[in-house]
Amino acid sequence: MDLVSRVQRLPVGKFHYTLLWVIGLGWMFDAMDTGLISFILTKMATEWSLSPAEKGWVVSIGFVGMAIGAVCSGALADRWGRRNVFAVTLVTYSIATALCAFAPNLTWLLVFRFIVGLGLGGQLPVAVTLVSEYIPAQVRGRFIVLLESFWGLGWLVAALVSYFVIPSYGWHMAFLIGGLPALYVFMILKKVPESVPYLINRGRIEEAHALVQKLERACGVEVIQQIEVKPVAAKQSVSFSQLWSNPFAKRTLMLWLIWFGIVYSYYGIFTWLPSLLVKQGYSIVQSFEYVLVMILAQLPGYIAAAWLVEKLGRKWTLAGFIGFCAVSAYFFGQANTVTLIMFWGCLMSFFNLGAWGVLYTYTPEQYPTNIRAFGSGWASAVGRMGGIVAPLVVTQMMVQSNGFNHVFMMFTAVLLAVALVILVLGEETKGKTLESIGM
Repeated sequence: MDLVSRVQRLPVGKFHYTLLWVIGLGWMFDAMDTGLISFILTKMATEWSLSPAEKGWVVSIGFVGMAIGAVCSGALADRWGRRNVFAVTLVTYSIATALCAFAPNLTWLLVFRFIVGLGLGGQLPVAVTLVSEYIPAQVRGRFIVLLESFWGLGWLVAALVSYFVIPSYGWHMAFLIGGLPALYVFMILKKVPESVPYLINRGRIEEAHALVQKLERACGVEVIQQIEVKPVAAKQSVSFSQLWSNPFAKRTLMLWLIWFGIVYSYYGIFTWLPSLLVKQGYSIVQSFEYVLVMILAQLPGYIAAAWLVEKLGRKWTLAGFIGFCAVSAYFFGQANTVTLIMFWGCLMSFFNLGAWGVLYTYTPEQYPTNIRAFGSGWASAVGRMGGIVAPLVVTQMMVQSNGFNHVFMMFTAVLLAVALVILVLGEETKGKTLESIGM
C-alpha cells in the first residue's frame, strides 16, 4: 500500500480533529484580523476625517497585499512546505496588525495594511490545502466546511472586541489585540505535521514514511514497514501555464470567476456593513449590534453546508447557497425597518458564509499535488482583485441618491452570475480522492 493510500485509510479520529482545531484557530485569527478593520474604520474615519476614497483605500490596499500573498504563498508552499508557510504568514499579518496601532498617519497605515494583506492572503489557500491532503475523501468536504466555520468565529471575535473595546479604549487597542495571534505560531509548529503528498513530491520519502508510521501508531492501525510510493503528480515543476493546460483550463476559468464574484460581494457587503448602516442613520453602537447578530447567523450556515456538501455534492450546494444569498441581498437592500434588515441580513450571512465553506472545499480538489497550493493561491488572488474593486465601487455608489438600494441590487446581479458559472462550468468532485480528481 502506497504512502498516500495509507494516510487515506486512517480512521477519522483524534489526529484529524486536532489538525482541524489547530489550523482552524489560525483561520479564526485570520478572520478576526479581517473583520476588525470593518469596525475600526467606522470610528477611525471620523477621527481622521477620511474622505470616501481614503476609506476605500484603507480596505482595498489590504486586498492588494492579499492578492500578492495568495500567489506567492501558494508557490512557496508547493516548494517549501505547507506548515512552514502557514506559520510565517500568521506571524506576518499579526505583527503588521499591531503596528497599525502606531501608524502616525494614513500613509503609514496603508503600508502596514498592505503587509497585513500579504499574510492574510497567503495563509488561507495554504491552510485548506494542508487539511485537504490529510482528510479521507468520504468526509473531506465536511471537514473543510468545518474549517471554514472558524472564519465565522473569527468575525464574531472581531465584533465582540470592537463592541467592548473600541467605544471605551479606542481603535488603537483593537489593533493591538489583533497582534496577539503571533504567539500562536508555537502551537502550529508543535501540533501540525507537514503534508505527506508534499514530502513525496519533493523526494523526501523516508521522512514521509516515518510520519505515516507515526500516524498509524497514533490511530491504532497496522504499522506498515515496507515503503511503497506512487507518483502524486506528473511533474515537480510549478508554472502558471499548467493552470491553463488540459484538463485544468476549464477548472481554472471557473474558479477565477467564482472567486472574483464571491470575494467582491462578500467584502463589499460585510466589510462595509457597519459603515453602510451608520450611513442609513443608525448609531455606531447600533450598527455593531446588528452586525454582531448577523455574524451569529453565519455559524448555522456552515453547519448546513457541512451536511449538504456530502449529501448534494459540492456543485449544487455551492450554486444553491450563492443563489439564495443573491435573493437575500436583494431584499436586504429594499429593507426599511430594523426587523426586515435583521431578517434578510441574517439570511444573507447564513448563505454567503455557507457558500464560502463549500468553495474552500471545492478549490483544492481541482488540481494535483504539485500545483494544488499554487492553483488555489491563484484562484484566491484573483478573488482578492474583487476585494480591491468592491470597496471603491461601494464608496462611490453610496454617495448617490438611493445608494444603499443600488449597492445591494448590484451584489444580487453579481451573485446570480456566479451561481450560473458554477452550474455551467462546474464538475462534481464529491467522494473522489484528490489524486484521482487532479488528473
